[in-house]
Amino acid sequence: MSAFRMLSRAARGFTLIELMVAMVLGLLVAAGIVTVFASTSSSNKAQNQLAQLQEAGRFAVTRMGTDLRMANGQYCTNTGGVAKVASGGNALDHILYYLEGYDEFSDDGETLNGAYGRRLFSEARLRGESDASDEWQRVIDTLRKRPGSRNAVIQIYSNQDGAKDSSDIPCTCTLHFVIRKGRLHLHVHMRSNDAYKGMPHDVFSFSMLQEIAARELGLEVGTYQHSAASLHLYDDNEDFDAHTKAQQYLDEGLHDVVPMPPMPPGDPWPSIRLVLQAEREIRHGNVEFETSAELDPYWQDLITLLRVYGAGKHRKGPSAEELVERLAHEGFKLYVLDRIAKRRPPTPPVIEDMFKTDVIDEQGNS
Repeated sequence: MSAFRMLSRAARGFTLIELMVAMVLGLLVAAGIVTVFASTSSSNKAQNQLAQLQEAGRFAVTRMGTDLRMANGQYCTNTGGVAKVASGGNALDHILYYLEGYDEFSDDGETLNGAYGRRLFSEARLRGESDASDEWQRVIDTLRKRPGSRNAVIQIYSNQDGAKDSSDIPCTCTLHFVIRKGRLHLHVHMRSNDAYKGMPHDVFSFSMLQEIAARELGLEVGTYQHSAASLHLYDDNEDFDAHTKAQQYLDEGLHDVVPMPPMPPGDPWPSIRLVLQAEREIRHGNVEFETSAELDPYWQDLITLLRVYGAGKHRKGPSAEELVERLAHEGFKLYVLDRIAKRRPPTPPVIEDMFKTDVIDEQGNS
């Protein structure tokens, strides 16, 4: 009888309490897996959204016929624009290298009142000094001390601008950075924004500044929001047929999105300073200038793009076809090849008889 009881107990398996404990442990493990998966998916989604936003701005600028490396002013524009902003300067000759005709916005023929760079960055930052006291550093310090702060705001448009009689008043009012759930978000508000000539450049430049700040703070990149009190499209005039070109762009239809590569992790400023050094050298004619330090392919690609523009501008140095082989990112390669194709003169009509091989008969007559 006792042997039967022992056998019965052994055959009964787990108790109800043991099963409940196992179920709870299983649920905890499953919850942990779901949490990690959700966090990873959300992070990837945010990064992809930013990449698509930046690419949309870059692609729009490409299709609109302006250069990828134009400089900053009212219209912050892409690689050259970010270089101009990060350089902290307001010299007119810097932007004229990228954008001819911008001297009409200068009040004195030498500087630009509305340049964003000097309102964001100090010269000490560009020299790599540790005590860089500027608006950018104030925002970074604020978010490091109080990640939940709502005071990380940079004001571009000042009270003095409103009272000033100038041809170059900043269109951007504020850049507002906030950290939420480990991600850095940016909301840019503009008093006025040209939908065709301005907005694509602004979205690219400001979202890239957002990525710089996120890397500096060691955070994931969050969402980018762009608002404008007056978003407008000018009618065609003798200087520029904006309305017609905007319609031509819309008529092209949808295009594939090729995201830009993500910025490398870590403090980006040492690399940015080297890019600025290369930009300055290339702009002054030293097209083949090489930095003293080895750079990540991300930054090296930006220098190569500046070099492509510089080689065409100065009409010296390697050809665009040679330089495109130095690019690591396939999207940049397609961009440069597209520009080469657009600038190449059309092939003249081929007359078939001109290319026929002469037929010589047995008597030697052709």
